[in-house]
Amino acid sequence: MSDLDENRPSIHLFKSFWALFFLTGCFSIAFSGIYILVVPLSSLFWPSEPYHALEMGFLISSMFWANSLAGLIFGRLIDKFSRTKILFLIAVIRGFSMIMLSITVIGKGINSWVYFYIFTTIIGASAGGNYPSIASLSNDMIPLEYRSRFFGIRNIIRSVFQLSGFLITGFLVLLDLWRVFFISSGLAIIITSTLMILTIHEPKRGIQREELSDVLRVDKFSYEFQLDLKMMRKTILSKTNMVALIEGIFTSVFMGSLTILFLPYLQTNPHNFSPLATGALLALFGLTSGLFIKLFLAKLSDKFSKKNNIRRIYFIIIALAVGAVSFVLLFYLPLPQFTVEEGENLLLFFSFPMIWIIGIIESLSSAVSSLYEINQPPVLQEINLPEAQGQVVSLNRLLEAIGWGSGPLIVGIFIELSGENYQLVALLIGIFAIPGIILWILSLKWYNKDKNTISLILEERAELIKLKKHKLSE
Repeated sequence: MSDLDENRPSIHLFKSFWALFFLTGCFSIAFSGIYILVVPLSSLFWPSEPYHALEMGFLISSMFWANSLAGLIFGRLIDKFSRTKILFLIAVIRGFSMIMLSITVIGKGINSWVYFYIFTTIIGASAGGNYPSIASLSNDMIPLEYRSRFFGIRNIIRSVFQLSGFLITGFLVLLDLWRVFFISSGLAIIITSTLMILTIHEPKRGIQREELSDVLRVDKFSYEFQLDLKMMRKTILSKTNMVALIEGIFTSVFMGSLTILFLPYLQTNPHNFSPLATGALLALFGLTSGLFIKLFLAKLSDKFSKKNNIRRIYFIIIALAVGAVSFVLLFYLPLPQFTVEEGENLLLFFSFPMIWIIGIIESLSSAVSSLYEINQPPVLQEINLPEAQGQVVSLNRLLEAIGWGSGPLIVGIFIELSGENYQLVALLIGIFAIPGIILWILSLKWYNKDKNTISLILEERAELIKLKKHKLSE
């Protein structure tokens, strides 16, 4: 353990960053509501017609494509300007757009869809700066030995709000009050973003790096280096970064397909799970055992990776392998078949043992899969410079968003071509996780070298800052 580690005070993550976590939760509930509503919205746009898988898949895909393109612009801004102010701007735009969705005129077919499409695309574009801002802030706010716990708590908050969103939205749909969801979630985003910018103190860039920490503690000195083309080739184009970039496409196609494939499978004939029953199922298991397992795995990740950060890559590999197998398994379980009325009866719904088995498998799968989200950021932060955190995350998210955006569209096409053979589609989607597993295994050979390259650069820059300090004191 280094001297820096010994001198660091313990950090209370939730107490320090509660407003940021709750803003993340409000963002999550907004996305979850749109996801859970894909089937009901299709019937609202096109009454008495079958589910429009292609149009609704394209709508979700466009959100992610807009996210990826806007992320490139936000990434550059994040590495130059205030990250909290960028987050606030993003939140206001997203909150306003959610409120505008509440006044969608239904029953007009493609016209209703186009109006909804415009504002969901704006939501997707504004979201392009969300995660890069948080990734960049966490690199300077959170000590490395707390990173998985930070992202773990963030992931748990997202899950709580997402699953609550499933349940609440399903209930509101049952009461034909879906507009209330969009109004309330839009206002919640704007309010929590205001609390966030009032409570988060933005730190100096690079302050958490051991190589820079001592010199940056002096008030008059800050890290002002900017990324040039030469340094970009030397760092961002490192082998481990390239693994993360390429792998992100395949993994995101897989992850972006999960919900958009699973929900129509449950909610259409012959199973007819109502949105309320689906939300109750996911919330019951996700908000109980799922949360405790995720928190345990986050602490476990930090504990095992404290002395050697490369161990986080092993957790990523496990997450992808277990996630793929368990996802495909869900589609081969014998689900009960309900009429539309039976699917709305929660007592009848939960009386089937298979429903409980599905909930347990989905909960465990989600918890283990979270190892990917809580371990990838610390890995990338260690192999990139402070002035590149926003850009490298945005570039990574660009390719991931292409995958996330393509996933729903690919699912829609596969469902149409296979004649709604969900088991076959699930198997095909599960295959997309394999390249990511292989690439992360290969990265085990390159990670330490890439990490040492960054460390040497920062040591040189720390000396330059000290030299500047010495000249000013003369």
